[in-house]
Amino acid sequence: MKFVDEARITVTAGHGGHGCVSFRREKFIPHGGPNGGDGGDGGSVYLVGDRDLNTLIDLRHQRTHRAESGQAGMGRDMTGRSGADLHIAVPVGTLVHDQASGDLIGEILQPGQTLLVAAGGQHGLGNVHFKSSVNRTPRQSTQGILGEQRQLQLELRLLADVGLLGLPNAGKSSLVRALSGARPKVADYPFTTLYPTLGVVGQDAERSFVLADIPGLIPGAAQGAGLGIQFLKHVSRTRLLLHLVDPAPDHELSPLQQVQAIQAELAACHTDLTQRPRWLILSKADIHTPESMAQIRAELIAALHWSGPVFTVSAHSRAGLAPLVAAIQAELYQPPAMAETATPYHPLHP
Repeated sequence: MKFVDEARITVTAGHGGHGCVSFRREKFIPHGGPNGGDGGDGGSVYLVGDRDLNTLIDLRHQRTHRAESGQAGMGRDMTGRSGADLHIAVPVGTLVHDQASGDLIGEILQPGQTLLVAAGGQHGLGNVHFKSSVNRTPRQSTQGILGEQRQLQLELRLLADVGLLGLPNAGKSSLVRALSGARPKVADYPFTTLYPTLGVVGQDAERSFVLADIPGLIPGAAQGAGLGIQFLKHVSRTRLLLHLVDPAPDHELSPLQQVQAIQAELAACHTDLTQRPRWLILSKADIHTPESMAQIRAELIAALHWSGPVFTVSAHSRAGLAPLVAAIQAELYQPPAMAETATPYHPLHP
């Protein structure tokens, strides 16, 4: 399925039904009085989070959505039927903006969560409401109110606990395959990852976390080069970033230059991501001896003055993966430091 993370749709709520002007007509009751009923309310439009969706492609094809209008009132004090609400399924992690004003209407963060995006029109009143001691035969009613109409800009930001960063072919997809059941494409050429991939890592639901793999960044990404820049928003909600570095001797950039290139792009396009906890991951450890990897690691830490965690892993031999997963779980599930009685963090799952 094609990955689509942006869509524009038009939603129209149902109109309220008009009130009725009617009078009671029965044998032997010549002046029965008004009995016009009210109209029905128009249906509203809601967005609903669906855990089984991971793309907005359906909304890209169907752009117009309309809820049912309310029926008009009828005689004999009969109220018109209200219009049915319209529920539109969207992936969890969808942000909803008003296209005209740019204002954020809301976001869907949980399965089953609903968000009102267009309110249905209220019903009109029948002439029975206008009866009084001085107006025994009212011939006025009110019309139903039109339902809201909006043009919406939908933007999907995948919900993940851990996001992967790195240049193309840094080993991100291989790491996702080694740690989870996800199967992103792996090949020996750049940009094998064309859209974000989510993988669930862990032995049980209570201690698992969601890992997001995005296309690799390249120098100049902030100016539109490459693929990764348009997907950086998908790691904007993560709590932890894993920065993968390729230590291969034939790589055109040294490990230090690789880190500096990504740092420059993060600073240029997403300032808040530079403040996010970020760990260095030296991938493809199986291509070097342990002594050589230790030297590369020490030189990189010294050159960057790095004080955060650094891990050496190999997706091929699975070396270092268990300590990495254990450290991530400890980071994500540690109790908040601000309050000892606060509720522990529980990562979101797709």
